[in-house]
This record gives sequence, structure tokens and C-alpha cells, in this order.
Amino acid sequence: MKKRVGILIGGKSVEHEVSIITGLQVLDNIDKEKYEPVIVYIQKDGSWFLGKSLYDVNNYKNKRLDDKYEVVPIASNNKLLLYPHPKNVKRKLFKKPAEVEIDIVFPALHGTNVEDGCMHGFFQMNDIPCAFGSVLSSAVGMDKVIMKKIFSADKLPITEYIWFYKNEFMLEMDKIIKNSEEIGYPLIVKPANLGSSVGINKANNQQELIYAIQVASSYDKKIIVEKCLENIREINCAVLGYENDLITSLCEEPLGWKEFLTYEDKYINNNKNNISNNRKIPADIDEETTNAIYELAKHAFNAIDCAGNARIDFLYDGYNIYINEINTIPGSIAFYLWEKKDISFKDLITKILNIAEANGKDKIMNIIS
Repeated sequence: MKKRVGILIGGKSVEHEVSIITGLQVLDNIDKEKYEPVIVYIQKDGSWFLGKSLYDVNNYKNKRLDDKYEVVPIASNNKLLLYPHPKNVKRKLFKKPAEVEIDIVFPALHGTNVEDGCMHGFFQMNDIPCAFGSVLSSAVGMDKVIMKKIFSADKLPITEYIWFYKNEFMLEMDKIIKNSEEIGYPLIVKPANLGSSVGINKANNQQELIYAIQVASSYDKKIIVEKCLENIREINCAVLGYENDLITSLCEEPLGWKEFLTYEDKYINNNKNNISNNRKIPADIDEETTNAIYELAKHAFNAIDCAGNARIDFLYDGYNIYINEINTIPGSIAFYLWEKKDISFKDLITKILNIAEANGKDKIMNIIS
């Protein structure tokens, strides 16, 4: 009997649209002989929906989601039940559909309110198998300040940085600018709790620094200012597994990368057909550097207790390797990093779901009384 997989997309996040792309890629590539996929769309207001129109990316572009209907998520017997919302029945908009039972949750979600542990909390509390780690790993992976502190405590290499609250900047602007400038221009300024290069800017002088802080402050209450390394290469590597049973993907180098990739570089200009044209896989680095990155990637993965598949992004200046960040639910599930290791997109999804079930079974065995 096929297991029903709920592919969660959308969410209350500025990365809402990126999530739709990732989720529909998963839908296209999941092994339909083993699984029955169900798209579960979460609007930006937090409402959950089902409907056949949600399976076609063009319907989102053209805003033709006419058959979608709101559902209420309920946990029962280690499964996710999606019940038609009572207001739909009261309005008699259509014949009441049956509830949908989900065996495993695949959160193809990115950004705050969804990828930061908020969504995992509901499933973890109710022992519903859910891909990609836990509340802890999701929260730490999203909050780059906490992530950097953990990496630093675990003696993992990171670039010099400071962080502060946006309200603190309003009260102590001169002090924060002074502390930032002591790191030395150029600087990268980013919100602490976002991904996909949203809200990130480079600052070459004080005027640009103030502007970059103002932009980042519109996305999050915590701001990071870090050293922008020049003549740097970005090298990325994914890790797949659970606890100490880990494997690494090939390393990649995004082509044309200079300081940081924009949101458009990562998503708007990318699709499955041209994604390999924007990346060099494997990256053109020597064996010693490659092996060092593999070990650092696994170390970072375990440092925040990840599970499933995560992508770790590195900065490399030809001599030193720095961890830039970890993505606990990478865009497109980083399928392109595994294909040349003979793990297809379909097989990658299956492995992630298998890990989710194994992880879930381990949690159920824990004593709670």
C-alpha cells in the first residue's frame, strides 16, 4: 500500500514563491510507485488548502486556484489529518470532501515561520514523521546568529562578524557603525533569519552600511554585519543522513559568483533544465580541499543536529575555508549535487522520506512518563 506524503508548500514567508518551486519539483520527481503525493498549500496568511489546481505552477502565476478549499490540520495516531474547514460547509460552496490522511510530511518550505522550527514543532509534538531534522536544527539553521555561535563554540571556521537588534541600532548607531568599521570594509549586511539572499547587501563605505542595515532591518529584528572576503569562491556541499550515518555530495561552485548570489540568481533565473549551466559540479578544487570541505560539512551538519538532507555553503580564498551558512531545507532539495553521485532526484526524495520515518520511530521510543 502506498504511503501518502503531504508536500507542504508556500507559507508565511518572503520565500513563499521559492517554496512553491521546490515543492512542485518534489511532486514531479517523487516515486509515485511507492508514494501518493498530496500538495498542501499554505497561504501567506497561514491558511491551509487542498485542490487539484495547486499541482500546476502556471496556476500560481495566473492566480487560477479556483478549486482550492481550506482545510484544518489535526494530529491523530501519528498521522496528519486534513479536514475541510467548517466555513466551507456553512457557505455551501461545494459538496463537503472527505478528510485527507497524511502518513509522512515533506516540508518543501523556506524562510521564517516555516523553516525555522515553527512548522516542525507541530509534527514533532504529535509524533508525525516529518522530513528535515527537528525544531532545534531548523531554528538554529535559520537564525544565523545562533548558528555562528554554535559553529564558533564547536571550533568550526567562520568569518569575523558582529550582530545587534534593529532597535539597538536606532539607539546606538554610532557605536554599531564603529564596531562594524573595525572589521573593515567591504562588509556584508544581512537579516539573521532569512535565506535565499533576501535582504542582503554589500557595503563599501559608511553610507552604504547604513542603507544596508536599514534594508536588513525591514526583514528581521536581528542584523548581522560580517567581513566580505574578496577574491573569494563559494563552494557548496550537501550532507545526507541521520546522526553518524552520513554521506556527502559532490562539491559545487556557482559560476559567476563574486560576492553573494542574489535571489534572482538563485531562483528566478534557475530551473531544472539550466541549473547545471550555472554551476560547476564537481568544483575545480584539489583533493585535499575537497576532503576538508567534506569533513567540515558533516561536522556542521551534526553540530546543529540535522537530519535528512542539508546544504552547507562555504567560502574559499585559495588557502582558508570558512562556513558561510547551513540550509536545513535547501532550495530544490539540492538535487543537482547528488545526481553525479548516482543518486537521482527520485532516489534522493525516497532517502529523505526513509530518514524521516526512522527518525520518527526513534522519537516515539523515548520515555515520556
